[in-house]
Amino acid sequence: MTVSQPTRRARSTLRAAFLLANVAIISVFIHQSLATSLPTTGRAGLGQADGAVPDGVTVFDDKVPGVTNLDPELLRALRRAATAAAQDGVVFYVNSGWRSPAYQEKLLRDAIERYGSKEEAARWVATPQNSPHVKGQAIDIGRSDATAWLSEHGAAYGLCQIYDNEPWHYELRPEAVQHGCPPRYADPTHDPRMQG
Repeated sequence: MTVSQPTRRARSTLRAAFLLANVAIISVFIHQSLATSLPTTGRAGLGQADGAVPDGVTVFDDKVPGVTNLDPELLRALRRAATAAAQDGVVFYVNSGWRSPAYQEKLLRDAIERYGSKEEAARWVATPQNSPHVKGQAIDIGRSDATAWLSEHGAAYGLCQIYDNEPWHYELRPEAVQHGCPPRYADPTHDPRMQG
């Protein structure tokens, strides 16, 4: 029996889609690991006191400034969502939360070096003046099961993904509980808050 042309085409399309999905997932993990590569102490004196988060920290950790310096409303929403997610076996690990201006500046300089220009770096890292992390109003959640859970259930807690290119970055949008999350920006360069 011969495989028909549409069947071959469908298989080829499925293979291409699978390959693209794998490349996207791998690039997200690479970016996340680079974004959280600052040690908990050292490296220009920036450590936990400036917002670096050690591995294994959850939204319930009350001893890590990257968690405890988050906006109280955001932290409450995260903990309510994390409690519900735990019933599904999902843990909200924190890759990054609150950051000091010095830590944010270091991340921005690293991004400029890594991506080759301020314009490209701006797609991933905001200035200290504009970053919601510096204000304690953003969190980067680790592990894909947690970001998948939040993408499905986060709006019920007011937790919304803000950027298409950062599935780990969540901010509090209380109106999302009633109206759903607002449309996402392609990346931070499209966010009016990041201008200026």
